[in-house]
Amino acid sequence: MGFIDVLLLLLYVIAIVTAVYILFKHRSYFHDRFQKGVVSVFMLAMLFFLGAYTFKMLIALLIRASVVFGFSSPELSEWLLEGWIIAQIGTTGGLISLAWLTHSGRYDQFVQLRRLDKRIESKDKEDDGC
Repeated sequence: MGFIDVLLLLLYVIAIVTAVYILFKHRSYFHDRFQKGVVSVFMLAMLFFLGAYTFKMLIALLIRASVVFGFSSPELSEWLLEGWIIAQIGTTGGLISLAWLTHSGRYDQFVQLRRLDKRIESKDKEDDGC
């Protein structure tokens, strides 16, 4: 195990810990906003991106650790590659949505969750024939 391997493992762990810390510290904001039924679109995009990024860093850590510590196998490599693709789709989607919101300057957009819930419930009642 060389210096670069140790450094990469350390950096991946730091990235995961800091991302989880940010998500943890914002949990009260999201809890309050979901209770009130109104959430900032920018913060939702940030939550989605950071969740996908954290998953991606976990996959990167597992890929590097499997090579460094020698527990790599063709099956594990296939699973990690599929996980990497899912994580890349998530981070790219999150970055695109954040870039669009940044470009448009629309940081103050909100989603009203309660209104969406009522629309879904009324649509379900109509479909059931009530």
